[in-house]
Amino acid sequence: MSEKNKGVSRRNVLKVAGGAMAATGVAGLAGAKGKVEVNVGVRGKRARRAAENAADHVVRDFDSLDVMTIRASAKAVKGLAKRKNVRYVEKNGTVEALAQTLPWGIDRVDADVAHSNGDTGSGADIAILDTGIDSDHPDLQANLGTGKDFSGKGTWEDGDGHGTHCAGIANAVNNSEGVVGVSTEATLHAGKVLGDDGSGSFSDVAAGLEWAADQGYDVASLSLGASSGSSTVKDAVDYAYNNGVLVVSSAGNSGPCSDCVGYPAAYSNAIAVSSTDSDDTLSSFSSTGSEVELAAPGGSIYSTYQGGGYDTLSGTSMSCPHVSGAGAQLMAKGQTNTEARSTLQSTAEDIGLGSNEQGYGLLDVEAALNGDTGGGGGDCLDATQWPSGTGSSGAENIDTVALGGDVSKSSADNAYEDFTCAGPVTVSPGGSFDISLDYSDGGFDSHYANVYVDWDQNKDWSTATETVVMQDVSDDTSTYTATVDVPSDAPTGETLVRVRLSWNAFDGPSATGEYGEVNDFTVEVQ
Repeated sequence: MSEKNKGVSRRNVLKVAGGAMAATGVAGLAGAKGKVEVNVGVRGKRARRAAENAADHVVRDFDSLDVMTIRASAKAVKGLAKRKNVRYVEKNGTVEALAQTLPWGIDRVDADVAHSNGDTGSGADIAILDTGIDSDHPDLQANLGTGKDFSGKGTWEDGDGHGTHCAGIANAVNNSEGVVGVSTEATLHAGKVLGDDGSGSFSDVAAGLEWAADQGYDVASLSLGASSGSSTVKDAVDYAYNNGVLVVSSAGNSGPCSDCVGYPAAYSNAIAVSSTDSDDTLSSFSSTGSEVELAAPGGSIYSTYQGGGYDTLSGTSMSCPHVSGAGAQLMAKGQTNTEARSTLQSTAEDIGLGSNEQGYGLLDVEAALNGDTGGGGGDCLDATQWPSGTGSSGAENIDTVALGGDVSKSSADNAYEDFTCAGPVTVSPGGSFDISLDYSDGGFDSHYANVYVDWDQNKDWSTATETVVMQDVSDDTSTYTATVDVPSDAPTGETLVRVRLSWNAFDGPSATGEYGEVNDFTVEVQ
């Protein structure tokens, strides 16, 4: 059930200049002349005195080790090496700091921007339901919680590498070495539902999901799949989701194909994730279908691997933990699994792929976190649908979208833009809430605005449940607040609201046909 495509393995090994330690003789000093700096392993006081006498300068005398670092002539050093009570003499070589790599996928989804903003996922729990996790890996140790084996192996340690790779994508430590994850300080839990051969049973996967839910973990990351469904796995997905777990699953590696999303990704209570390459194209191997909810980087992803090393793998298995790490970030900030799911949807970036390929779009971690208002208000951040050259500004619980002069009007036809509100609005069926429209003077006699509110989030305005507010506002009116009636069948509690604004502006009587630009026209959703 696993998806795996190994690249060239890279190990986290110190680079040491000079020779290795020698039992006898002079390591790394062949042909040396003049003054040299060496480490001398001594045995007893006589050897220490001999090293001191040979030295022009004692650089370091270790208190707890029978070692001295000295500068001396090459001739004197070679004489020391011949003494029986000198254990070794080696050149005092250098080691190099291992720079941390920013994998292209982490960069592409702007997770690094989120890190610089202080978002780390601290306090969230991610269950990696996979082949296990390497508990000794230096990039994962600090974030590792507990684990459980469901495969019959007897240990949740990773004997394959796939689970460790996924864990690093989701949540590798930001520690100046190795790699960094989407989240950096969440707690990882290893549910070993796949054996060291990369396969497992439906029952094992279901047991892992049940465990994640019963433990109260925030995210269950499933980089695995099967071509056919399982009622047992579906029951487990539903159980986990209904108990507050954000279930994320890889769409599958059956591409190129259509309508071939695997299971459990195809279940409605799981987020199905497709794969993109570094040029924002769909990965050739990625499964597609109407169930795809988000796209994320999956081609040639560099991450942690079994044995303390690193490897480059490709697959929707790699896409899945990108979304899992982002979900953990949102839930660490107080969002529920359903709120986090809606936020990820509404802030995804449209990269021009088909809806069956990208779903709502490419994961955008920074936008999702920037849109998170802790459960209050609404930020309209779907910038991919704004006219080119426009931008947004806003404060907590409010966002202002400015439509600039490039949306010029040459006819009476209404223009429109869609704004997806990332922050949930608390509503009650049959109740109401307010939308505030702020019209700045653009030099026109009148502004006409229609506001449509879609409760279904189905991306199809023709079939959406809509509330329409119409207003004719003259130049001497700067703001207008409309009360939006909540349908009796609207979802209860906190929900996302998608708003479409259409407008028409003209200079002079409409009969003259003197239409112009819309300048500094803003809409505020509070």
